[in-house]
Amino acid sequence: MLSRLGRFSYRRRWVVVALWLLALGGAVLLTTRAEGPVSARATMPGVESQQAFDLIAERFPGAAADGAAATIVFVAPPGQALTSAANAKTVEAVLATVSGGAQVSRVVPPSADGTISADGSTGFASVSYGVPSAEVTEESRAALAGAVEQARGAGLTAEMSGSALKTGTRMSAMELAGVAVAAVVLVMTFGSLVAAGLSLLTAVLGVAISFLGVWVVAGPLGMAITSGMLALMLGLAVGIDYAMFVVSRFREERHGHDDDAERAAGRAVGTAGSAVTFAGATVVIALAGLSVVGIPSLAKMGLAAAGAVVVAVLVALTLVPALLGFAPNRVLARAHRRGAAHSPARRSVARSWVRLVLRRPLVLTLTGVALLAAIAVPAVSLQLGTPGDASLPVTETQRRAYDLRAERFGPGYNGPLTVVVDARGAADPRAAVATVADSVRATGGVVSVSKATFNQRGDTAILTAVPSTGPTDERTEKLVQTLRAARPGVQAAGQVRYEITGSTALDIDMAGKTRSALVPYVAVVIGLAVLLLLVVFRSVWIPVKAALGFLLSLFAALGVIVAVFQWGWAADLLGVEQTGPVLSLMPILLVGIVFGLAMDYEVFLVSRMREAHAHGSPARDAIVTGFQRSSTVVVAAAVIMIAVFGGFAAADEPLIKMVGLGLACAVFFDAFVVRLTLVPAVLHLLGERAWWLPRWLDRVLPRVDVEGESLNRQRPEPEPVHALSAR
Repeated sequence: MLSRLGRFSYRRRWVVVALWLLALGGAVLLTTRAEGPVSARATMPGVESQQAFDLIAERFPGAAADGAAATIVFVAPPGQALTSAANAKTVEAVLATVSGGAQVSRVVPPSADGTISADGSTGFASVSYGVPSAEVTEESRAALAGAVEQARGAGLTAEMSGSALKTGTRMSAMELAGVAVAAVVLVMTFGSLVAAGLSLLTAVLGVAISFLGVWVVAGPLGMAITSGMLALMLGLAVGIDYAMFVVSRFREERHGHDDDAERAAGRAVGTAGSAVTFAGATVVIALAGLSVVGIPSLAKMGLAAAGAVVVAVLVALTLVPALLGFAPNRVLARAHRRGAAHSPARRSVARSWVRLVLRRPLVLTLTGVALLAAIAVPAVSLQLGTPGDASLPVTETQRRAYDLRAERFGPGYNGPLTVVVDARGAADPRAAVATVADSVRATGGVVSVSKATFNQRGDTAILTAVPSTGPTDERTEKLVQTLRAARPGVQAAGQVRYEITGSTALDIDMAGKTRSALVPYVAVVIGLAVLLLLVVFRSVWIPVKAALGFLLSLFAALGVIVAVFQWGWAADLLGVEQTGPVLSLMPILLVGIVFGLAMDYEVFLVSRMREAHAHGSPARDAIVTGFQRSSTVVVAAAVIMIAVFGGFAAADEPLIKMVGLGLACAVFFDAFVVRLTLVPAVLHLLGERAWWLPRWLDRVLPRVDVEGESLNRQRPEPEPVHALSAR
């Protein structure tokens, strides 16, 4: 079926190209009318902090619990007090300018009630907006920045922070450099500018359609900009790789003296295209499986990235063979156009490496496993959370505002806890709320508790509790657990119920939910990997080996993430200003993506080995033959992915930065250590047992024919390479 699709695309290339250009034009047109990404604020259905946010929205109409907020920190000149007549007048004028904004709903000035430091030199004002952060206009941000400049012009030190300052994620020069590296690798691999340009062009067109598609559906589905960035990052990487696999197989068919370019295109799509389809399906299933974790923002990112992978597969199966029809000979390397059969140097390197692996399979297996296990050691101390302004460089006003509040008031002022008290069932709501406030105030680790703010009906109140530790400190998490554990007695005595929320509590709840979902999700992914590879390779041991290799790559990548972002190793090289917890969504997102990429290399590499074995080669010769035919392309694909993902490690968005570094490391470990070293070593140790499958299971499993054996029956089989290892 895929072979017929490839031949059709080759023959009707003008129609196929026109359809893809029409799809691109339609995506551009729809984008101009779309709302675009929405607020990046994460929601966590079923957790206490989210329920408390929902209660605030219900009992305090118009309060906009998810609305944007900003904090302006004022510092008086040395030797002066912020409360002096001149400085107080300046602060009042500044806040009057801010309160006049169309989107501003409330401004709370500095006061002696906890927002002016003990020495009177520093104070901070809170600005609340009636819209989420993504809907804050540039005019509102400019007005806020102008007010800060007004304070500075009057002699005060002024800095600002908060969700209202957040803007969209932008491409950086390093991310674009990753694409440039991919282009260079393609040229070096193919030895043809046309072949390299074709792979890059199709990938860029596919990822453009994907990104624009995410932009179109972002508004109705509530997607954040990180969903589009993840789709862009993953779609570009797999798009280049999938196109390269098809082009490489087409060239191989042509190098085998197949003068019929259309038939070569059909065979390329029927063989390499089968591997692309199956590998893409594993990525899509893993990413779409993120929907079952119960975190809406994570599910949306997974679906957006899965859509980009689907587009990349369709491009590889249709647009690539169509473009091959325009230059069937120009995609061949110049040496091959002059009559050379293959590249002796590359074959020699591949043959030398695989023969080295097969001579010392046990030593290299133990060495590779020990190396990845050592790199994975830091993952044992993985701490999940949400790095905030403390992780920004000191050149940013948000970081300076964070440091000023932590220095003059205490670290807890950067992450206060919100206590929502529902006193509808109490005989005296105010007395009941006071009981809750006294209990919270008496808890160790709480610095202060604000006065209660009641709703219009007087049956619900909001308290602000300031912890003694910062928002990402493990002691703050323990404090939240302590406050929640003390509730039963307080609620029974006061006939009330209350919940702990706020951005800090929401981050803690998100980390807890992610931790609880991580192990089940990994188990599901591993089970899926074993099942899918069982169907593809019709072997019991290959799926088990592939799953174990995936785990080694995954935990080694997590070890690097912890070492850099949590321990601070080489953090300066990536622009990480301050260590902190790993983003809560990072590990489970990494699992979904790395699983798919690991299966990509497993399918592309082992399918060529199985193809040689199915044609009669002994187990050892099949390993050598398959490795020679696929290793060069796998290496090039890995280098391209590392370049693309590594470029995204320079992004401003913390999640994209972490995902970029994690994926770059995971691809390196999985491609060069696991697939190109451990796979041939373990297969050699297993021998013929590597392809063993019980007869009853062989009858039950469906036949996928990922190697395109049915196509080989349509023409005389080429002479198998048997004597390679003997030579």
